[in-house]
Amino acid sequence: MLPRLLERTLQAGKRAVVLLGSAERVEALNAHLWTYDPDSFLAHGAARDGNAERQPVWLTHVEENPNGARFLFVADGARASRPQEWERVSEIFDGRDDAVVADARERWRDYKAAGHALEYWQQGERGGWEKKA
Repeated sequence: MLPRLLERTLQAGKRAVVLLGSAERVEALNAHLWTYDPDSFLAHGAARDGNAERQPVWLTHVEENPNGARFLFVADGARASRPQEWERVSEIFDGRDDAVVADARERWRDYKAAGHALEYWQQGERGGWEKKA
């Protein structure tokens, strides 16, 4: 799902940062994005690749925006402490894990209390997405 969202982000002419929970997860996603679709190319980079300002998608485990992105994707237990600095923040989590869902609900309450505009999408049984809020 994340690679497709990143593709759509780039098609819309936007840059993205992907914030993950650890350096190891950054390396795993970095490798995955080169191979997830043999018919696709998704330009991206991480700290070990350098040239952050030239990367349309930046992968990181620290809260940063070295490529001037407007879209932030948060996954793998990471937390965005300054969501107001982004045009759009998308949190991606496993809805089948009760602890992960509880954590996501807590962040939702925090974002709502801070006055952020929120919407929630849930993947259906057939793989499509439905807007819930």
